[in-house]
Amino acid sequence: MRLVFAGTPEVAVPALDALLASERHEVVAVVTRPDAPAGRGRRLVRSPVAERADEAGIEVLTPARPREPAFLDRLREIAPDCCPVVAYGALLPKAALDIPARGWVNLHFSLLPAWRGAAPVQRALLAGDEITGAATFQIEEGLDSGPVFGLLTERIRPEDTSGDLLTRLALAGAGLLAATMDGIEDGTLTARPQPAEGVSMAPKLTVEDAAVDWNAPALHVDRQVRACTPAPGAWTVFRGERLKLRQVAPAPARAGLAPGELAADKQSVHVGTGSHAVELLWVQPQGKKPMRAADWARGVRVAAGERLTAPQP
Repeated sequence: MRLVFAGTPEVAVPALDALLASERHEVVAVVTRPDAPAGRGRRLVRSPVAERADEAGIEVLTPARPREPAFLDRLREIAPDCCPVVAYGALLPKAALDIPARGWVNLHFSLLPAWRGAAPVQRALLAGDEITGAATFQIEEGLDSGPVFGLLTERIRPEDTSGDLLTRLALAGAGLLAATMDGIEDGTLTARPQPAEGVSMAPKLTVEDAAVDWNAPALHVDRQVRACTPAPGAWTVFRGERLKLRQVAPAPARAGLAPGELAADKQSVHVGTGSHAVELLWVQPQGKKPMRAADWARGVRVAAGERLTAPQP
């Protein structure tokens, strides 16, 4: 099939690579989000998918909105058979959905109908799911509600961050998407409607969602930090400034600390929660690089009874 691939971030690149390597299909163009300002200099930067397409010598389409007439006209001229999608980042209008004969097929990082939306991996971690996975499905106008072609499962490990889990799912999902394209092309794969039961939504985690409430149980704090790593980054307040929490570990043997209360020695830093303590392993003070929590505590000279606090409304 002639394919137009739609995707934007780094997690979409393995799937693009898998389709470029396919001997059965030809990726004739990619659709990605426009160049965006990044870094301290705020210079415009190509998306990872655009950079990979440039390397492969493929046409890159960067509409500000996929309903733009010029974009739709160019897509009609290209006349793709199918448009595989991974984390493109914009809703596709019906006018675009109607162009490819075999439609648009999305690789989504959850076991649909669970965790429909922008942050399925983060929400699965936050909820304490033990198993997640990826699905390929036919895009329709509803949010991640189309019929499913294929699924794969992935166990969530106790120390997984959203970055760890997303990396594994992106690699495994690349093979699933390529196999889905093969099955669609040779007619051996039929999409099945999603079950009506088990639907859950996965809205994007905001910076406010990432603020730690130390009255919550230690298990929740650990899940929250892992779900928010690397983005948007779990955080708390220490001496009036934000402190990012890069890694913590439940410490059930450490009791006697009030929620948010710090206890630091030369080797470790613990903080109280609504249940038992958690150990701070890696933190990132405002304007600085990540560091071991024990090094941070020595540098700021944590005093007995000092606390980490939630942000004030």
